[in-house]
Amino acid sequence: MTDGQNAYARAGVDIEAADTAIELMKGYVARASRPEVIGGLGGFAGLFDASALTKYERPLLATSTDGVGTKVAIAQAMDVHDTIGFDLVGMVVDDLVVCGAEPLFMTDYIATGRVVPERIAAIVKGIAEACQVAGCALVGGETAEHPGLLAPDEYDVAGATTGVVEADRLLGPGRVRPGDVVLAMAASGLHSNGYSLVRHVLLGAPDAGGAGWSLDRNVPELGRALGEELLTPTRIYAKACLELADRTGVHAMSHVTGGGLAANLERVMPVELTATIDRGTWTPQPVFDLVRRVGDVPQADLEATLNCGVGMVALLPADDVDEAVRVLAGHGVRAWVAGEVRAAGAAGFAQSQAGGSVHLTGQHPGW
Repeated sequence: MTDGQNAYARAGVDIEAADTAIELMKGYVARASRPEVIGGLGGFAGLFDASALTKYERPLLATSTDGVGTKVAIAQAMDVHDTIGFDLVGMVVDDLVVCGAEPLFMTDYIATGRVVPERIAAIVKGIAEACQVAGCALVGGETAEHPGLLAPDEYDVAGATTGVVEADRLLGPGRVRPGDVVLAMAASGLHSNGYSLVRHVLLGAPDAGGAGWSLDRNVPELGRALGEELLTPTRIYAKACLELADRTGVHAMSHVTGGGLAANLERVMPVELTATIDRGTWTPQPVFDLVRRVGDVPQADLEATLNCGVGMVALLPADDVDEAVRVLAGHGVRAWVAGEVRAAGAAGFAQSQAGGSVHLTGQHPGW
């Protein structure tokens, strides 16, 4: 080791540990590839052969970036790190796919107080495995050691993905029509949003309004330990939704993340239309009712924070519903008709000043 490296190590940055982490993750990254990827891990930039885009008449590039929020605190507390990368990929590729874009490649960024090679490799393992599920390549990333800024066992993750969609197949508000059906797709659980609320309610100290539960607490309603439930990976809908767009006349899709179902669906609703969703068409997984009851959280607040069992929504003609349900079932995604789209101001549909409104009606069975 050179004197410079010794000095850097004394400052808290371990270059050798970073090199070891790269060696440990190489195998995972190699499996998360596509034929268009050029070169391997270790370059200054990831390379992707853009000549693959010549098959498009008018290719539109789409990009998305995100993190996983305070869910990383659960992973750190449990010392389980091979699912948080799966969450990261789900958050970015499923934002991308709502416009009909196929995710092509992804890069990641991991900031940590201290590089523990096995921990970094576990995070990247999850990222790489999720990229395989989504059909995109992991072309590069960065691990940054931030001693003094983050505690030795703290870390955060972020990622960005790029995809492509044919211009005349771009999905969005401009395609949505009165009479469209709201097709809900089941979430795997909490996914990666609202963990500040969940942690406060279930794990927070009683004198601060929390239940004070431990992550190893067995919760009968969940059928397993609390920590296992909270680390359930985010469902990745990318391939299912791409086939849905290919096989049906789907008009728009919405990824249900921070803000909940109504707020995210409003983002793809044209101003002149209104959607109603009937809560009676599904029962959210027990973890949502658990947060509601234990924390005495008003349903409006719960729905403005958590996905409440619906991770993705598609708006499509009623005639396409049966085919859509079959396509999604083929990918292991349960889907059901949860509502409909009408003109704002139609009978039973209030006119919103902002337009493009979404209304939740009824109640979940058992709530």
